[in-house]
Amino acid sequence: MMKTVHKVIFGDSRWMKEVPDGSVELVVTSPPYPMIEMWDSIFSKQNPAISSALCDCEGDRAFELMHCELDKVWSEVYRVLKEGGFACINIGDATRSVGGEFKLYSNHARILQCCLKLGFSVLPEVLWRKQTNAPNKFMGSGMLPAGAYVTLEHEYILVLRKGGKRQFRGAADRLRRLRSAFFWEERNLWFSDVWGDLKGARQNEVAKNIRERSGAYPFELAYRLINMFSVKEDTVLDPFLGTGTTMVASMVSGRNSLGVELDANFKEQIFLRCEGIVEFANQLIESRLLKHLSFVQDRVRTNGALGHFNRVYGFPVMTSQETEIVFDELSKLSVLADCVFEVEYKENPSLGFQGRLNG
Repeated sequence: MMKTVHKVIFGDSRWMKEVPDGSVELVVTSPPYPMIEMWDSIFSKQNPAISSALCDCEGDRAFELMHCELDKVWSEVYRVLKEGGFACINIGDATRSVGGEFKLYSNHARILQCCLKLGFSVLPEVLWRKQTNAPNKFMGSGMLPAGAYVTLEHEYILVLRKGGKRQFRGAADRLRRLRSAFFWEERNLWFSDVWGDLKGARQNEVAKNIRERSGAYPFELAYRLINMFSVKEDTVLDPFLGTGTTMVASMVSGRNSLGVELDANFKEQIFLRCEGIVEFANQLIESRLLKHLSFVQDRVRTNGALGHFNRVYGFPVMTSQETEIVFDELSKLSVLADCVFEVEYKENPSLGFQGRLNG
């Protein structure tokens, strides 16, 4: 029976010193965004010089000082990643008026600058297109030229790798990789460089006392990245855990996880998100499988029979790389200690579930 363990550490990035070198396969995170006002206080607590720079209308200086705080985290991320491990960082640029000057502060470029110096290899990034129809989304002088600004409706998902391509040595590791595969049609959607089908997390679902300090991304964003860049039983780290999205997505995906969070007010929200995780995860697995069956039916109708079959579920798949895919249904979540969770998974897909798929 497969089990995964998920631990939350409340404290600043210095607590990452507890994480051994080269012990993590994947990092999925979204830090506080420098030069976004809602996070000014968080950065200023780490370095009071940031607050002074903002008060003195020194925007560039405040921007650099904020990123110096983030640089410490990226250094730790590089240390704890295994060779061939990935870091996926969701970050948005910022627009702000400081001292009467309106400008863009390029957070994604500054983070890439730091990560290149650390030794990361930069891979193609994803643009997360967060469209809005709000009438006030346009900035500047309305319809008058030379004074209006284009809207900022996207964020970046930076994809970084430590070292060369990950190696899977031994029959057990290779089988674990095959069982962690995704469907052909999912690959075509997930590995596009623009994601326009994801909506931002609903902030009204976050407790009022922490909502203003939460920039939570949607579950689907973390879930995709975990399935794209790790395999079952890997360890996923989020050094800015927030409401626990990365941890929950790791549970659903059959990965272990470790989260670090500065603000202890998120603790209750994290526990609440674990309630009902078994039902939520198994419904998601069912949805993925049924979507695949729908894809197969349409594909067969237009292009004829597929040439491969999944060994576990018995349905057709597009390629030989999909024949060993198996989704581990959750059976139980236990609290082992304060902020330490264990998830147990069923040894085999439930018979009733298989029956519905094959019927």
